[in-house]
Amino acid sequence: MKHTTADIQSENIGENTNVWQFVVILPEAIIGKNCNISSHCFIENKVFIGDNVTVKSSVQLWDGIVLENDVFIGPNVTFTNDKYPRSKSYSDSSPKTFVKSGASIGAGATVLPEITIGSKAIVGAGAVVTRSVPDNAIVVGNPAHIVGYVSTENNKKTSALSVKTEPELIKVKGVTLHEFPLIHDLRGNLTVGEFNKEIPFSPKRYFAVFDVPSKDVRGEHAHKECHQFLVCIKGSCHVMADDGKQRQEFILDEPNKGIYLPPMVWGVQYRYSADAVLMVFASDHYDPDDYIRNYNEFMESVNNEA
Repeated sequence: MKHTTADIQSENIGENTNVWQFVVILPEAIIGKNCNISSHCFIENKVFIGDNVTVKSSVQLWDGIVLENDVFIGPNVTFTNDKYPRSKSYSDSSPKTFVKSGASIGAGATVLPEITIGSKAIVGAGAVVTRSVPDNAIVVGNPAHIVGYVSTENNKKTSALSVKTEPELIKVKGVTLHEFPLIHDLRGNLTVGEFNKEIPFSPKRYFAVFDVPSKDVRGEHAHKECHQFLVCIKGSCHVMADDGKQRQEFILDEPNKGIYLPPMVWGVQYRYSADAVLMVFASDHYDPDDYIRNYNEFMESVNNEA
């Protein structure tokens, strides 16, 4: 359905796409099938919109914006296309902004140019997105920061599980949670864990993560062969583990609590407290070829193993 008040100059619009009142679409724009373009939207020339996309009212899509399949753009979302705008000053090229498949951007959010919103990510209403958003991440605020991850079940937000969670509630393949003895003493407290006993490998390397701004994210990778064990020896942080089929969030908030991440589990650490010190033990020496840093590549590897 194409409303009579819409100014549709493009012929590249798929079947069953609805274009509502007072929409302007320039000639070179490409729009897929089964889309809904609500009233008072403006779509420039070098714009690509996939299938099953919803764009709510009063959204402007500038040259260089790509909306993949199944994307939702809420009302009054603002995409920007110039980091240093000046009147009557025009760039020779259009900065690319990608909203990947299944992502949703809430009402009134602002997205800076040359940013990628990852697959199935959720941008909260009113957020100001200044950096790219990882796949499946939930971001809010100004500047936007990660507050959670969507689950693989019905795209609902995962609840953060304490490491006291019963083992049968852990859905991510191979991940285990551990609580070690905590000995209180007037001279100072002590906790201890033994490798190749409670911790299922012998470490060859350790590293510590600290002084992380609370809105920053660490990890965002998987290992092909390396095993890891994480203990937040001071403060707290959240750990997201993803085996390609299930995704769960956990909280490390005591020095006697740890989480084991086997190979081929995508791990992310975020929401660090100001005083957090995260200790990570690894089964192997550092090898850059052991890392999978792209989530799509990780999913391809998981599917090839299945």
